[in-house]
Amino acid sequence: MDATFRELLRGKKAHVDPVASLADIPAATAGRTVAGYPHSVWQIVGHMNYWMDYELRRIAGERPTYPELAVESWPTSVSPASDDEWRGERDRLAALIEKLADLSESSPAALEALVDSANETPGKPYSLEAVLWQTLVHNSYHAGQIALLLRCFGLWPPKSGSDSW
Repeated sequence: MDATFRELLRGKKAHVDPVASLADIPAATAGRTVAGYPHSVWQIVGHMNYWMDYELRRIAGERPTYPELAVESWPTSVSPASDDEWRGERDRLAALIEKLADLSESSPAALEALVDSANETPGKPYSLEAVLWQTLVHNSYHAGQIALLLRCFGLWPPKSGSDSW
């Protein structure tokens, strides 16, 4: 893999940097919702962390239980219980993204290695590279949702800068 994966993972080119987007967002804002939209920023970040952790565990050879329902991968609380909890979840997001970036620098042979199916039903294994790209796309999708919510709250672009058009 070339540098493109790492650039997109951290918001270069056409993607938003999820870590920078959240840097100045207080816990109270992370727990806000918008009428007609089912999730808060807090819940989106928790969902992203759930799936990054899940995929990293699969890559490491573990067999985490695949959720029976999609709702199981979302936090049940709309907002963090404290500023510390919110800070911890943001830090976790950054650490998980860093682990994905590190894996993207694996040897070509390692990137071609197959990762076992994601659920109990035997399925097609995917290469490490394919799992990394799928996780990147999932993050990008949800980072866009975060950007839209923050724009609704008058908090976009982040202080570190980003596209605002």
